[in-house]
Amino acid sequence: MKLTVFSPDGTTSSEKDFAGLPTFEGDKGLQAVKEVIVAINANNRQGTHSTKTRGEVRGGGKKPWRQKGTGRARAGSIRSPLWSGGGVVFGPKPRDYSKKINGKVKALAFSRALFDRVSAGEIAVIEKFEIAPVKTKAAGLIVNRIAPAGKVLLVDAPFTAAASRAIRNLARVTTQEAAKLNTHDLAQYRKIIVSTKALEAIIARVNGGKN
Repeated sequence: MKLTVFSPDGTTSSEKDFAGLPTFEGDKGLQAVKEVIVAINANNRQGTHSTKTRGEVRGGGKKPWRQKGTGRARAGSIRSPLWSGGGVVFGPKPRDYSKKINGKVKALAFSRALFDRVSAGEIAVIEKFEIAPVKTKAAGLIVNRIAPAGKVLLVDAPFTAAASRAIRNLARVTTQEAAKLNTHDLAQYRKIIVSTKALEAIIARVNGGKN
């Protein structure tokens, strides 16, 4: 499959054929993509939310008023769920949201997501992230030449300290290492810029069956 390869400064480009990129027909792998993204989002949830039942809320030991004769409705506790400040009925409690996904399903989902991004022309290749001078402004100019608008994901294997320092303050740019790139990253960003070295690592990972 052919991808657009940009020079390090983003001023010139050419088409290059990269062997080893995954190919799919029809809907194969789409369900796997959905399952993996749901699992990643679920695994990122802390699950620390907690509410108190009427048995856990402080106070309410005394009956607010006598049962009869006041003209008001019967009440046994000021901590009833019907009262402001009372307990919560069926409220959330701490729980584990994590989901387990089979390794082959992860690999299939990653390959399918990669194929979709490549097919849509949403992945561009840069020879290397070499930013000179090492300034945020210089990094911004390079990114703007390749992807003028929208959120952008930059992938390298790995980023140099200088490149990371220049890129980290760009508001619309996120960085990720090729070894940590996942299906959610590929599905989330509509423009992804990868270095040649990172793309080689990704292709090796896909063909090696690693997820």
